Amino acid sequence: MKLRFFITLALAMTALAMMAQNNVAEEVAWVIGNEPIFKSDIEDQYQQAIIERVPIEGNPYCVIPEKMAVEKLFLDQARIDTVEVQPSTIANEVDAQINYLIANLGSKEKVEEYFRQPMPRLREKLSEMFSDRYCIQQVQNDLTKNVKATPAEVRRFYNGLPKDSLPFIPMQVEVQIITVNPVIPQQEIDEVKARLRDYANQVNSGEREFSTLAILYSQDQSTAVYGGETGFQSRTTLLPEYANAAYNLNDPKRVSNIVETDDGFHIIQLIEKRGDRINTRHILLRPKVSDKDLTEAMTMLDSVRSDIVSGKNTFDMMALYISQDKDSRNNNGHMLNEKNQSGRFEMADLPAEVGRKIYTMQPGEVSEPFIMINPKTRREQVAIVKLVKRIDGHKADLAEDYMIIKDMCEATAKEEIIRNWVTQKQKSVYVYIEEGWRNCDFKYDWLKTDKKQ
Repeated sequence: MKLRFFITLALAMTALAMMAQNNVAEEVAWVIGNEPIFKSDIEDQYQQAIIERVPIEGNPYCVIPEKMAVEKLFLDQARIDTVEVQPSTIANEVDAQINYLIANLGSKEKVEEYFRQPMPRLREKLSEMFSDRYCIQQVQNDLTKNVKATPAEVRRFYNGLPKDSLPFIPMQVEVQIITVNPVIPQQEIDEVKARLRDYANQVNSGEREFSTLAILYSQDQSTAVYGGETGFQSRTTLLPEYANAAYNLNDPKRVSNIVETDDGFHIIQLIEKRGDRINTRHILLRPKVSDKDLTEAMTMLDSVRSDIVSGKNTFDMMALYISQDKDSRNNNGHMLNEKNQSGRFEMADLPAEVGRKIYTMQPGEVSEPFIMINPKTRREQVAIVKLVKRIDGHKADLAEDYMIIKDMCEATAKEEIIRNWVTQKQKSVYVYIEEGWRNCDFKYDWLKTDKKQ
């Protein structure tokens, strides 16, 4: 143990000496093994937490460096275990984060100004951060992979919880839905395609810039403000039809043919290919639904509702044969909450129009037809919904909320495994905390393991 301590101490001091020789003006706050934690890195993580609205419980200059120190321990183990990271996975994470930052701060220039570094350097740091995060998750998953709570363990866990510590479960509902997409006249589709062909001709002839037309006319609000730019995406993150057209593009000066997806109709311009990822611009137009077509769809669903209410048909059967909602149709119309992968929704998680209908309904009731915006395609459609079940807000109950209690039980067991592992790992790794960074109420006993204290 002493030999390892002196080796790691020597490596840490060597790293610090090399930084001094290279005139790198960095203030070291902590050293874990041979890895320094710089004040600038702590500041960067603090700024990132502010942007992402991540709550920090306690003094950030205590919480953040301790979190980074624990991560260093897991990264050391990842190197020992030779955890492998897929570059394409990390690249997609970086692109998504850059797009998020631009959307929140307004432009690439503002992102660079906020973080006080050029975009290439920010990408490099984000890539390192996501790679580290992946390695840490792999080590933690390996440590806790055998945690599976049995019903008896869940029951004991629940019975041992103080009643005032049970989580409050907000009101939840289970809902079935049938949707119909109104028929769009061919004339409307032809007009949309004609506009897109005109835009493509203007770009191909050099008359106008694609980005200018996207800002002015694209109906994809998330990309229009950036000249239609999507950011680097992998084939799997794009709609299939869009991906097929985009990956066949080779000339950045030319525009694709018109592409139809569930979102609407697009024209696409290649910006850059980078390995298996691609950055494009697009202009999206959605054909408008006429009042006449909406009325016809409403009338049809009103007839369907009458048959269900009278008992002539069941909601389950009509959902299977009539509904055009791909996600719920094969589940007898039952909506699936993607947040928790269950059929239960808090009101805020439902599409707004569905939530307004459900709020005043009783279990078993079927709504009148109503118009809603499909949350994925942003197109108007007509729907009816049935309130299957309402669970009023309550303290978590074992019978009603078994899966929530089970998740809590397993999470607690995993936390205990992680805490014990960290405590043991601390004993074999050099730890040093600079003056000014020690006066904290740490989660782990770092001061005892600080070999200079």
